[in-house]
Amino acid sequence: MRIDILTLFPDMFAPLKESIIKRAVDSKLVEINITNIRDYASPPHFKCDDEPFGGGAGMVMMCDPIFKAIEAIKQDNSKIFYMSPRGKVFNQNIAREMLKYKHIIFLCGHYEGVDQRVIDYFNIEELSIGDYVLTGGEIPAMVVADCITRLVPNVIKSESVEDESFSKNLLEYNQYTRPAVYRDMAVPEVLLNGNHAKIAEFRQNQSIEITKKNRPDLLNKK
Repeated sequence: MRIDILTLFPDMFAPLKESIIKRAVDSKLVEINITNIRDYASPPHFKCDDEPFGGGAGMVMMCDPIFKAIEAIKQDNSKIFYMSPRGKVFNQNIAREMLKYKHIIFLCGHYEGVDQRVIDYFNIEELSIGDYVLTGGEIPAMVVADCITRLVPNVIKSESVEDESFSKNLLEYNQYTRPAVYRDMAVPEVLLNGNHAKIAEFRQNQSIEITKKNRPDLLNKK
């Protein structure tokens, strides 16, 4: 999978060079490229934003630099997402669906957003990470890139993905490691006895109870 991110602030994406994502890139399972939209703006000022028509607070990102940036990297099989609080709310199911795309482009808005003609012309899908507003689309783009990268085959062990939160509409059970007793707090005995059927049952029940407490809405999903 190839991921291209279009942004006015490329230095914000340093976290994508660490941990599991770095290993995925180094292993050539995923390719991630960061493009500075300002590189496609006109000299001498390389201006990328202007006042909104109709008035209002803030500035709007202009068509021309974004059009040129997209056209420089877009392929026939590219799918473009604009990170926006107006968009469909991202979740694990959407992340899995996104794996079908070989090339994903994330457009990061800033200020009051981008000129609507960019979205209309390229048939861009708007995507949100939650019901709140951030200063720009960079952090949401990193969130989505992280989520889908770890789902790419061979990036992490398949069993780690299968048992985690949101698999089968349940949240993940509690996890423990050594020592078995720490400051008088003991690991549940069932996890120490080696009976895998009992362990599976215990973890399933824990997942159900945690989901009931924190996300009961998930239990009603098909």
